[in-house]
Amino acid sequence: MAEKNTPVRPPTHPDGADGRVRAVIDAVLPIVDGGRFPVKRVAGEALRVQAHCFADGHDMLRVMLRWRSEDDAHGAELPMKPLGNDVWQAEFTPPAIGRYRYTVAAWVDAFESWRHDMARRVELDDIRIASQIGALEIAAAAERANGVERKTLARWGMELHSAAVADAADATVLKALALDEALAALAARYPDRRLAAQYPLELPLVADRDRARFSSWYELFPRSTATETGRHGSFKDVAARLPAIAAMGFDVLYFPPIHPIGRVQRKGKNNALVAKADDVGSPWAIGAAEGGHKSILPELGTAEDFRHLIAQAAGHGLEIALDIAFQCAPDHPYVKAHPSWFRWRPDGSVQYAENPPKKYQDIYPFNFESEDWPALWAELKSVFDHWIAEGVKIFRVDNPHTKAFPFWEWAIGEIKRQHPEVIFLAEAFTRPKVMHRLAKLGFTQSYTYFTWRNDKQELTEYFTELSAGPGSEYFRPNVWPNTPDILHERLQGGEPAVFMARLVLAATLAANYGIYGPAFELREHLPREPGSEEYLHSEKYQLRAWNHDDPGSLAPFIARVNGIRRDNPALHADRGLRFLAIDNDQLLAYAKRSDDGVNVVVTVVNLDPHNVQSGWLALDPASIDCEAGHPFQMHDLLSNQRFVWQGDRHFVRLDPHSVPAHIFRVRRRVRDEREFDYFQ
Repeated sequence: MAEKNTPVRPPTHPDGADGRVRAVIDAVLPIVDGGRFPVKRVAGEALRVQAHCFADGHDMLRVMLRWRSEDDAHGAELPMKPLGNDVWQAEFTPPAIGRYRYTVAAWVDAFESWRHDMARRVELDDIRIASQIGALEIAAAAERANGVERKTLARWGMELHSAAVADAADATVLKALALDEALAALAARYPDRRLAAQYPLELPLVADRDRARFSSWYELFPRSTATETGRHGSFKDVAARLPAIAAMGFDVLYFPPIHPIGRVQRKGKNNALVAKADDVGSPWAIGAAEGGHKSILPELGTAEDFRHLIAQAAGHGLEIALDIAFQCAPDHPYVKAHPSWFRWRPDGSVQYAENPPKKYQDIYPFNFESEDWPALWAELKSVFDHWIAEGVKIFRVDNPHTKAFPFWEWAIGEIKRQHPEVIFLAEAFTRPKVMHRLAKLGFTQSYTYFTWRNDKQELTEYFTELSAGPGSEYFRPNVWPNTPDILHERLQGGEPAVFMARLVLAATLAANYGIYGPAFELREHLPREPGSEEYLHSEKYQLRAWNHDDPGSLAPFIARVNGIRRDNPALHADRGLRFLAIDNDQLLAYAKRSDDGVNVVVTVVNLDPHNVQSGWLALDPASIDCEAGHPFQMHDLLSNQRFVWQGDRHFVRLDPHSVPAHIFRVRRRVRDEREFDYFQ
């Protein structure tokens, strides 16, 4: 039986491209989940992009970084430089807040390949032939050029060809003409890109405003700002506190929920299941007859009072941040108006929040599997829209990991398209992958495990991950030594050294940090019961009157630390962190440098609140751009002491009973015109 002829399939490129395309773009970095989610920066902060590019053979490659804002179809491009091992690098700076795209193109550059080979040729005959080939490449570049530049390139090509075929050609002269740097730079502006490889993705970038990268938060309960014991505080009482909070150096003033508080199943003092008649309840049990998530608790004031407070705060350099907690008290208007938004139990009651064995009878969670989910989503987004219209641009979101992830991606995306200046802080003390997913979905900043990282190894490993791990491209940590929910056992002794050390660690390890203000400032430290992380007489369930005139207040120390943060750009970002070797496990040392390398801050913290600790710190002068073999000055910004160091090993001693930390600013040795040494 005769064999059938198998039809011959024509050659095809595996990617569907022209088979003559030889450049390969193997990877573009940074990239988050294959380009599914954006990298994050702030406006004015450079994004450094690397590409892994190569081609077969030995020809020269050209690689270009292309970037644009999402509303610009054209954008700009710039050349990438080779770093070695087929890695190419360039950077661009998003000029304004918004969304951007970036990608890479690469091609084998015949003109650059010719120049590279020409530079190595020595024999006249080789130079003659190569010059004729180069003349053709230059003529082709001239055809792609316009105006005067076209004429200039055409003239160069003709001159090179004429010189190459002349009987009296001189190798040195011919080679010099062929390798003319100025003309080569002109020709390089008009490359042949017909066979360029294009990375298949335009990768997303979100550029936020600067406060997304650097912020100092102070949390207070407005209802506890009254100056008289037992009186319910108001927005007007908060206004009286603004100068003191601003003087401590904070720039974000964060309020727990300010909405009407449910009366049904209201919790009493210290989370008692039965409330007394005068108990004020938890602000997180949102909603009552007076309204829900878009209303204000009447005792705090009116909407006009709130808008006035926002303006007053801005006059002190403070932004108001609001807590958004998507949950309801049993008497929230939503429960009657939208029963399908909640889960119902067989006995006909609404399922309250539980985390067995804990029960939260005063809180009803939303059912994100409701058949009416589109209306639920729209209503919850409208809560943000309402408060944005009132002037709020920063939101701390309570437990976002207990709400549907697709909702957050949609809601935050829609809000930031219209209001790119809005900042979202995720309060999600949960599993790492869940926290990272929320950051990818659009949350600007994220709470961390800092509260539970206390020894040297824990802090070193955790902040190395936060500042330099893959998540650093999208996960911005906001670290808190305490919150109304968390009084860590380390703070429960009340020692000033512990509070001071934890403040310094938070404020210098991370660019974004916060404190639950009055409680931290006044060293509140008693737990509700042994082994608990809940505060005794927690402000979550009762009014508190704080004595801000207490001589033991940490306010002056906090102000000093925040002033150091403000004045040193090295502390305005997370990426410049580097831990330093020091031969004492009770001492933690690390350095941070600004983006431009000019500002360098070295911090050393005594983790032992009871004993003096000392050790030898390893610090290579070259690593902080100081001249080897010469002295440099370390200015302790906490004590205002100055130390002259030389070499790469330096003795440090810290007494926790005075100040448990050094925050050094490196001042390099320079000379003035009279040859006197001084430091700057």
